Amino acid sequence: MKNIRKWLIRIGIVLLVIVIVLAGVGTWFVRRPWTQDSGTIKVPGLLASVEIIRDQWGVPHIYAQNEHDLFFAQGYVHAQDRLWQMETSRRLSSGTFSAILGEQGLWIDPYMRTVGLRRVAERVWTEMDDDCRTILESYAKGVNAYIEMHRNRLPLEFAILGVDPEPWTPIDTLVWGGLMADDTHHGADELGLAEIVALLGEEAARRLMWTSDQDIPIIVPSEAGSYDWLRHAGFKQKLASLSEWLGDLGLGWASNNWVVHGSQTATGKPILANDTHLNLMMPSYWYENGLHGGRFDSVGFTIPGVPLVVVGHNQHIAWGITNLRADDQDYYIERLDDLENPTQYEFMGEWQDLEFVRETIEVKGLDPVTLEIPFTHHGPIVNMEDVSESSDEKPLALGWTFYECNTILKSIVLLNSATNWDDFHAALQYWDALGLNFVYADVEGNIGYQAAGRVPIRPPEHQGILPVPGWTGEYEWQGFIPFDAMPSVFNPPVGFIATANNKVVPDDYPYLLAREWPPCYRARRINELLSTGDHFTVKDMQDIQSDTYLVPAKALRPYLLAIEPEDDLQAEVLALLEAWDLRYEADCVGASINAVWHKFIVQNTIGDELGDEWLDTLSYRAVQSIFTRSSWITELMANADDAWFDDVNTPEVETRDDIVCRSLTDAVDWLSEKYGKNPDRWEWGRLHAVTFFHLPLGSSGVAPLERLFNGRTIPARGDYKTVNMAGHSWSDQSFEVLFGTTQRMIVDLNDWDSMLAVNSTGQSEHLFHPHREDQISMWQNVEYRSMPFTREAVEANAEATLNLTPQ
Repeated sequence: MKNIRKWLIRIGIVLLVIVIVLAGVGTWFVRRPWTQDSGTIKVPGLLASVEIIRDQWGVPHIYAQNEHDLFFAQGYVHAQDRLWQMETSRRLSSGTFSAILGEQGLWIDPYMRTVGLRRVAERVWTEMDDDCRTILESYAKGVNAYIEMHRNRLPLEFAILGVDPEPWTPIDTLVWGGLMADDTHHGADELGLAEIVALLGEEAARRLMWTSDQDIPIIVPSEAGSYDWLRHAGFKQKLASLSEWLGDLGLGWASNNWVVHGSQTATGKPILANDTHLNLMMPSYWYENGLHGGRFDSVGFTIPGVPLVVVGHNQHIAWGITNLRADDQDYYIERLDDLENPTQYEFMGEWQDLEFVRETIEVKGLDPVTLEIPFTHHGPIVNMEDVSESSDEKPLALGWTFYECNTILKSIVLLNSATNWDDFHAALQYWDALGLNFVYADVEGNIGYQAAGRVPIRPPEHQGILPVPGWTGEYEWQGFIPFDAMPSVFNPPVGFIATANNKVVPDDYPYLLAREWPPCYRARRINELLSTGDHFTVKDMQDIQSDTYLVPAKALRPYLLAIEPEDDLQAEVLALLEAWDLRYEADCVGASINAVWHKFIVQNTIGDELGDEWLDTLSYRAVQSIFTRSSWITELMANADDAWFDDVNTPEVETRDDIVCRSLTDAVDWLSEKYGKNPDRWEWGRLHAVTFFHLPLGSSGVAPLERLFNGRTIPARGDYKTVNMAGHSWSDQSFEVLFGTTQRMIVDLNDWDSMLAVNSTGQSEHLFHPHREDQISMWQNVEYRSMPFTREAVEANAEATLNLTPQ
């Protein structure tokens, strides 16, 4: 017995040693790629020493003696903290995911190769001025210096997926900028609107979709014929799969920004605020950075893979951005000589030769896939592999202003070094891709707004909201809106400027900037709060950024409260709704009831006309537009007997009140089934939670990897239509948040060192790193941390200092 006990003790000791060793090895393996943030590193390629001071959140300020070393060091620190994200971005935008993911990458690579972001980047590189080329080359050298010095200490994703990173090139930076432009385009809205036209007709489409000019009828080009084929188009299904895999990138950008003149602030100096809305990923799109050297003295948010500061301030000016939603894309329906093996396309009665580009996609574990992409003068035909004699799908060519852009990096360079409004205005004339609203403030007390981006001038018969015939010549672009004619404001009398993706031009604006603007609820709320007084403080700006008041709920709630409850549970639910303050806070039950009821009232109002499977068959864009544009349902409510309320599947004639009652019953049943019959457990944050997903391992289908690499799941405040924005997909029965505020900043020009900021995740991508998720709680609670600017303040906040020296 003693011998058995001894052997058990020995076995236990051995097992304990093995566990300790494995834990140690695991810890070493995980920590090995972590960023070195202190000490001295000799780096080949530097011209002089560079000092990198990081604060307690891991945010680096780079101090360089020359511009080469400044951007070299920025490339180095981006790679230190976000190399896998950078690898993902270039593979995603270049269409090379299949080389590491195998067949799964074929969900996205053919689309990216067809759209051709890398082809555009290669062309832009040959046309770029020497200053921009030098910056990109310096940045790439810094990235590559890090890669070469750390090939045995790369992020875990490289080891898991068996990736050996190739050297970073300036093309990789340029193609990443193209992906941001592609992510925010709105040409796909044309396909969604066309589907609704095919299903319900022009009048219904005008009421349901985001057409802001409600008095202008939707004109369906007679030559286009029926759009019914789009409902079953293979291209549409591929876009849906792409969005699903990437986390619904189809949501596109939203954002808020505003600037308040010094005459309206407590300090007498302007205050500028900005929060950008993108997909909520791990890590965040954004990386905070300070750049100090040569012409540049900038602080703010950068994009890993791209040099300079994109949103922030220098010592003279501050700037922020939102999506202009400018319509810079069109789909053209083409006529080909042969749908199986086309060689020509028709244009104005003549046959023109198609141009072809061959793309070869390397696929891990499989033979390469070769694409022959046909081009008309409008652009690439994006759905050629789904077009055939046996299908009714028509060839669609993508016309996009991005294909003619080449100076956006020059614009960023000039923004970072601008000293006044004239410099700022001049910088934005080179912003020729990705239409944005810029707000501006300077140390002299001025504020301003400038719309930037290249937008086509269309002939009068081309509304820009539906696919149009490409063969007639009637719908050709006639140049671009001149920069001097783009919307611009300087020191408006009202004392502030705010944008939130809302319509920014009056009806008499001489050009078609866009005809599909999202609902202006966020813009209306921001303007309302900024119109309430003066002597605004930074705290007031924080309160606005945290605001979750839902504007359309005020108009819709009375119809709910007029209901006669069917039972005690409905009576309790209606009492909760009556007491609700119309805010979408995470602990709020009224928000949950309202949100679920809204989903059901939309379905119960139009679902019978659209058919039982409309959520599955309509494109994501069409569904999202129908649900988020609350104004159409609000307008409908004013007429209790509107024919839309009648359920065509029943012999009775339903009215508004019938549908309101039915939808409340559906909502209460849904909530009871999901969360129990106690409404106290129906808090908005239980329905409306966010998980910051990792690309690609976070959606790999391998549960342990997803749990390991995705961020933690937390309750989310807000809604798609609140200033504190957190949007979910409407195309399923989930309220999971996929898209929302990715960063916040508030800049008080009275004191540069008082800038407040927060990122949605953290600076680092490295697994278990203390700076991987350390800003999530602040983001969730709309709290902030300081972002100092002056050397004195940076040093006072320093946690670690790294010196890079020439080797």
